[in-house]
Amino acid sequence: MGLTARIRTRDGWAVSHAVVTVTDMTGAQVLRLEADAKGAVRDADPLPPGAYTVIVTAVGYAPAAASAIVTASGRAEVGTLTLARQGGTQLPPPGPWTIDPAHSSVAAVAQHLGISSVRGRFTDFTGAVEIAPDDVAKSRVEAVIRADSIDTGNGMRDGHLRSPDFLDVEKYPEITYRSTGLTAAAGSDRWTVHGELGMHGVVRPVDLDLAYLGTGADPWGGTRAAFRATTELHRDDFAMDYNQVVQAGIAAIGTTLKVELDIQAVRGGVAAARVSAAGSG
Repeated sequence: MGLTARIRTRDGWAVSHAVVTVTDMTGAQVLRLEADAKGAVRDADPLPPGAYTVIVTAVGYAPAAASAIVTASGRAEVGTLTLARQGGTQLPPPGPWTIDPAHSSVAAVAQHLGISSVRGRFTDFTGAVEIAPDDVAKSRVEAVIRADSIDTGNGMRDGHLRSPDFLDVEKYPEITYRSTGLTAAAGSDRWTVHGELGMHGVVRPVDLDLAYLGTGADPWGGTRAAFRATTELHRDDFAMDYNQVVQAGIAAIGTTLKVELDIQAVRGGVAAARVSAAGSG
């Protein structure tokens, strides 16, 4: 086996249309391959020993390059090469953006019995983003989540999560998040969103680690921007301290929640977003 590589987006998806070009130290092209449907690149012919440059290109993504050393075996295992969407190093154009819930996800992961994880998601939420035209740090985001839309794939567990032991959805029907600031983090496409989370009658400051994944046109005449954000919450910070101890030091449900947000936002206000999302599937 000669060259092997995997081409992925920053959020882990295969880039099936990527083209990999390999050049030697003189700059001469020695190999050109296209990734398969799984984003994998394989070539069975051995390469002469030496140093090579591997260049990856794909429509809609910024080019990426890596070095490869081929040993006497003739093999070059490049590993995973990550492509960033074009425009991913800048924030979206200024103005209002509306979160598209049909193509977004609000999920959380909790430890169960100290040995595995339980995943849940909220299926009913709305949100808006405002990109400031002059000072990015003044950009804002607001979101409202219906607490009773929690879905973990188990009806009995979901009912318990909606009860006063946890979310108490009849008394506190909404979970809200409002940003208070934005600061740049490591990398030009990484940001920290500072904000306040309101849940179960308690409001606390919560920061989101945000990655901007890029902007592009959709098939319905709109413009979309994609983001991924993560944070960790502690249930007892929001007065949800119910638990059942199954043995010393091990609780049935962990008190730490890992929150994962995958967001698509449509440029424009709610009306524009409805037009863009009307034909989406």
